Amino acid sequence: MAIETRYHYTRDMESLLKRMKKIEGQAKGIQRMIEEGRYCIDIAQQLSALSAAADEVALLVLQSHIEGCMTSAIREQSGEGYIKELMETLRKAMRR
Repeated sequence: MAIETRYHYTRDMESLLKRMKKIEGQAKGIQRMIEEGRYCIDIAQQLSALSAAADEVALLVLQSHIEGCMTSAIREQSGEGYIKELMETLRKAMRR
């Protein structure tokens, strides 16, 4: 029997999926712009908007991780691993 894990971000799943569908639409739009040979700056601006939208989704998921997984782990006196994992994730994100 598999154990079902329910992560804290699933409370906002509808909103997250809506954002991801918007990002998917943005990516398809950028692809069309490239196929049509659109102006470089216009494409770069759209890519910047796409990155910002993806970053916002990542922040929302990380916030849910902190509010859910990390808070629970800290309450149970086992938060060190979660803190280390979060810091590694943030370091990677900041290197971009």
